[in-house]
Amino acid sequence: MPDDTSDEVWSPKGSADAPFNREMRKATRDIHAVSDALVNGKLALALSDNSVWADGLLVFYEIFRYLEEAMDRLRDKPLGELRIEGMERTQAFEADLKYYLGEDWASSYTPRASVASYLHHLMELEENDPDLLIAYVYHLYMGLLSGGQILRKKRQLLNRFPVLAGNKKTRSGGDAVSDFGGRSIYQMKKDLVAALNSVVAQFSEEKKKSILEESRTVFELNNTLVRSVKGVTQVILRNLAFFLAFIFMLYMLFKLFMF
Repeated sequence: MPDDTSDEVWSPKGSADAPFNREMRKATRDIHAVSDALVNGKLALALSDNSVWADGLLVFYEIFRYLEEAMDRLRDKPLGELRIEGMERTQAFEADLKYYLGEDWASSYTPRASVASYLHHLMELEENDPDLLIAYVYHLYMGLLSGGQILRKKRQLLNRFPVLAGNKKTRSGGDAVSDFGGRSIYQMKKDLVAALNSVVAQFSEEKKKSILEESRTVFELNNTLVRSVKGVTQVILRNLAFFLAFIFMLYMLFKLFMF
């Protein structure tokens, strides 16, 4: 999931105080690096496998749905100001999950422990200090608009070889989550950064500090979700088997033509 939330290109320069989005970036730099390594090391190797991709969608589905429902409930509060036109992903998640898991996927679905724990934390924040949910909306959606687009392109490239990838689905579809239609990804990211900085400008320094601290928790909780994604080991073993078979075939051809 979410990779680099690059946004410096839209941050005004020359001011004495750094824009809040830069402060968030600085405050999460180390934990963000851990998250990137986890995604790249665990999921990137299995991007070509539909079952792993679907499980990754499944663990983040509830989180995005909750945040979007929270933005709706708090539409007249600071959190609601972060809703950018076209950013909603709940229906896109559901469309992709139907594609990979079948029309009735939800009938037998129960959130796993990592998802339930994440949701419980979000509920507590909404009840006690809903402004802290700003950290989740910003990081998760910026991640989807940034790293999510990179993963989308890599997956599309790998899926050109469905047999080697072990995928059975070859018809078009299954990438609605990372598809924002004709909207400019650049502009959406720019609007999200602007909304964040505008909203946070009205907060006290204490509240800003709390949001920065919560930003680290965002990545910690995201990492628990990524670690819970199933099927990665099997994909790696299958890819290794293909590689070894290829090496063996080259060896046999070498022997055939040399002797």
